[in-house]
Amino acid sequence: MPGFLRDSLDETGILEAAFCRAAHRQAGVDWISVNQRLSAHKPAHESRTASLTLSRRFLQLFGTLAGVDIPGGDAHYAIAFGYAGRMLGVEEELTSAVYLQQMLNGLVSACQRLMPLGQQRAAHLLWDLKGAILKAARSSALAEPDTATSFTPLVEIASMRHVAVATGLFIS
Repeated sequence: MPGFLRDSLDETGILEAAFCRAAHRQAGVDWISVNQRLSAHKPAHESRTASLTLSRRFLQLFGTLAGVDIPGGDAHYAIAFGYAGRMLGVEEELTSAVYLQQMLNGLVSACQRLMPLGQQRAAHLLWDLKGAILKAARSSALAEPDTATSFTPLVEIASMRHVAVATGLFIS
């Protein structure tokens, strides 16, 4: 499992952190376009919808708590996270690293529901991946949303099959 999580950071993590950084820099400018570009990187309807749903809930809460205006239109979680970091005055590098930590927390949580993975082992996995998170955050600084790529066909196929699975792991 550590290998899968590292690979997720190196592929999807760097891509999404690049979009998180772009949202941080743009502060809501070009909101719809940047979200459409990230949607194009999510071929599975389930993962695309889950990201949009999680983001909508996050932005509603953030807007209420922080008292800031939220740009209109659909937004992905990585982009919403970058925007929130900017609005809170958190540095771009830290925002992207915290986003990647959140991403891994979600993956490990899903693993705990699917396999015999206890709380202590899950915590150790996350702790052991701190260096990989920071490396991916640094790598995302060199990736631009227009040129960043990710290749995770098995993950996307599994996401596409989600509708036929009895136990759902994505937000519905």
